Amino acid sequence: MSAVIAFKSAGVGMAPAPETFAESPLSAQAEVSAEVATEVTTVVSAVAEDAAVKESQTATDAKSTASQPQGSGKRWWTNIGRRVYVMLGNLVPPLLGLCIMVGLWAFVALNNDSIPGPIATWEAATKLFADPFYSNGPNDQGIGWNVLSSLQRVGVGFGFAALVGIPMGFILGRFTFVNRMFEPVISLLRPVSPLAWLPIGLLVFKRADPAATWTIFICSIWPMILNTAQGVQRVPQDYLNVARVLGLSEDKIITRILFPAVLPYMLTGIRLSIGTAWLVIVAAEMLTGGVGIGFWVWDEWNNLKVEHILIAIFVIGIVGFLLEQFLLLLARRFSYETR
Repeated sequence: MSAVIAFKSAGVGMAPAPETFAESPLSAQAEVSAEVATEVTTVVSAVAEDAAVKESQTATDAKSTASQPQGSGKRWWTNIGRRVYVMLGNLVPPLLGLCIMVGLWAFVALNNDSIPGPIATWEAATKLFADPFYSNGPNDQGIGWNVLSSLQRVGVGFGFAALVGIPMGFILGRFTFVNRMFEPVISLLRPVSPLAWLPIGLLVFKRADPAATWTIFICSIWPMILNTAQGVQRVPQDYLNVARVLGLSEDKIITRILFPAVLPYMLTGIRLSIGTAWLVIVAAEMLTGGVGIGFWVWDEWNNLKVEHILIAIFVIGIVGFLLEQFLLLLARRFSYETR
């Protein structure tokens, strides 16, 4: 009975087997062909997408390349326009002021025959500067030698004033007792006109050239002393307290702390001093004589060459302007506020 059941079960189990083996190759082949078709479709679509992406990227690059020079050109022209605007803003007002001055000068010259106009002065200047360094003796030299002689006197007097005035300003600003001791002396002597010291220089040195240098020294020393002392007094007290804690010596305090902080004030005093010295040397040379731009102006007045006097006025102004601008650039270079 159990054998019959086993046989039946085996027969039942074996009956559909031929159908299964007959149908499995076709179904497997269909499934494989479907999978291959799907993979081929996926690869084709991926290739198509890559091609589309490359084409779009190429088109975008071409557009950016085509538009980039135009955009940079616009920015380039914009930068040029801004620079031209700034340059015109810096140049037009001074040029306008000079044109107004020349116009007033020409108007006065038309109404007064004794004053030469701009055209006559320009013609005299072209002849004068054709040979500015001629020398026909100690009292007949070109305007170039006279300007150099005046600059030499200013340099010597200004140098001595800097050697004395700057250290003295440090001392007055650093020590309160010394400051109070010399304050009435400086307040008494500073308002005195520099030309009032010229006879003292002639009396002491017995010569005109060192007397003029002495006058430059006197007029240049006060701005250096006062500005340097003010700079030292404005150094924050915390800096000096830290220096005491670190045990720094007085020379290191001056060189490491005071000097960098006082340098802008000191350069301001130097700029004021050089301007005053250049003003005073012209008047001093008119009184002492010799070779110099002041003496040259006075000599041209004696010869009634008013054109040369006007030329000397412009030369004195240009030299003073150049000296001041040089010191301003130097002050900006060492100013900590512009860094």
